[in-house]
Amino acid sequence: MSLYLVPHQARKFEPTPYERKLAGAIEEVFGDGGHTLEALIEGLNENGFHGPDGKPWSQDSFTAEMARMGEQ
Repeated sequence: MSLYLVPHQARKFEPTPYERKLAGAIEEVFGDGGHTLEALIEGLNENGFHGPDGKPWSQDSFTAEMARMGEQ
């Protein structure tokens, strides 16, 4: 028997519109071949999807936002 966790089993609430948009933007960058943190940040910024403060993403701001979202 194989045990696994469906990601939706672990969440405590539905994603916000911001979280859904961010997930879609990340998937788009991955789909375009961006698989490193640097490529992800570059792709998000090039696509006009900036951080929650309206500023372009940096490695620090992106990892801080992922940590914040993971604590919820």
